[in-house]
Amino acid sequence: MILSKPKIAIVVGSKSDLQIIKGCEKILNEFNVDYDLKVLSAHRTPVETQQFAQNADKVYDLIIAGAGKAAHLPGVIASYTILPVIGLPIKSSTLDGIDSLLSIVQMPKGIPVATVAIDGAENAALLACHILTLKYPYIKELLVNYRKRMADEVLS
Repeated sequence: MILSKPKIAIVVGSKSDLQIIKGCEKILNEFNVDYDLKVLSAHRTPVETQQFAQNADKVYDLIIAGAGKAAHLPGVIASYTILPVIGLPIKSSTLDGIDSLLSIVQMPKGIPVATVAIDGAENAALLACHILTLKYPYIKELLVNYRKRMADEVLS
């Protein structure tokens, strides 16, 4: 299905993760990418998570999935869809997010999940935009301009 405008899903495992997602939302708004934000848990709402992932390709171009602690959400979602999934490890009170990072980055062969830094919501959104350039060329120019602004800020 070809969408006229990019649309992604941002899924987090808990309402407590929503504060981190603000950075992701800021970038997606800047790049004019539509998104839906959902709270689903690989452990507490497994049926709903499975149903979402199995039907996601009818609505979305890709998925950003953020989770803390055991952080199985990105991997579970990836196991039910062929859409690209970007895992966003979220720092929790235990192990400073290292547990989340390792849970996401150590996916078994055959079910890849792209992974960004702990609490790296902005980079998750930017990686999503890079992937979206394959289908929506207008985003490429926006990324070039974004990088130019970053360089100008450093040099000024």
